[in-house]
Amino acid sequence: MRGLQLPLSQTQKVRLQKALERLESLSSKVNSDASVTIADSISVNYEDGVLKGHGTAELNGEVVATVCGVVERVNKLVYVRALRSRYKPEVGDIVVGRVIEVAQKRWRLDINFNQDAVLMLSSMNLPDGIQRRRTALDELNMRSVFEENDVVCAEVRGFQHDGLQLQARSQKYGKLKRGQLLRVAPYLVKRQKQHFHHLEQYGVDLILGCNGFVWVGEHIEAKDDMIEEQADQSDSQVSRPGKNAVSLEEQEQNCTALETRKYICRTANAIRVLSTLGFSITLEIIKETVNLSLTVNLDINEMLGSEFCVLVAEREAERRSSNKKKR
Repeated sequence: MRGLQLPLSQTQKVRLQKALERLESLSSKVNSDASVTIADSISVNYEDGVLKGHGTAELNGEVVATVCGVVERVNKLVYVRALRSRYKPEVGDIVVGRVIEVAQKRWRLDINFNQDAVLMLSSMNLPDGIQRRRTALDELNMRSVFEENDVVCAEVRGFQHDGLQLQARSQKYGKLKRGQLLRVAPYLVKRQKQHFHHLEQYGVDLILGCNGFVWVGEHIEAKDDMIEEQADQSDSQVSRPGKNAVSLEEQEQNCTALETRKYICRTANAIRVLSTLGFSITLEIIKETVNLSLTVNLDINEMLGSEFCVLVAEREAERRSSNKKKR
């Protein structure tokens, strides 16, 4: 939040400063023992043969922190987990990426990591839904599945000799359409049990990628590929006036409703505001931010203004204070 730069009036600066100070006081009381800054000493028991890990150093016989973060202990290992750091992939992470290259039997994706991720042709379900060996014909038709600039959701499989490996062997993974891709700092998205969310009241799907890529798009019901294929075959048998003729129903299905598009933009702007303020991006906070914009009757473009950022900071301070009182 130190790098926060908004065109604030004097009144807004005072309100924002009070809200941030309140948030800082609440967080410092909770994590006073675990949080450290640079040069803070870390209490350890040298009799246990402590091991100094990342973010620590020995100075004048004491273990001190070299980065700002939270002290973590694993058996005899003591290290500091930096609060602000680059994305570090772990097996099982849900990530959202953009295809940058279609190579031999693989796609290369940008996932906000220091190297490109690799999605092998053999590590994903084909459109026909049948589990079988990949053939040369499948390799020739790779661009019909994903092509450059497509947004893809996948799971981290592990590290191999050719880089970070992804897999998309489930219906919840695959190509993402009809939405917006947002890029936030990876440390703002915490690892949780569920990263796929459906906002029923808005008709919006939300995917919080562990790599800092967030997808906000129209809700799409999961369908069986075999049923879709049979339906397409039955439709093709029905005579049509022309090959290039497209019915009005098909055009409506390919277009996102105006109301849904508004909610997609409103949700995306809520995430942008939270990212600007440096707040953790969770489903609960996103919903509260969207509801706040609706309560004060703000237009979508006005959500990126200074006044709404101050309102969000004040509301977050109130929420954390009330949660602490409930405990």
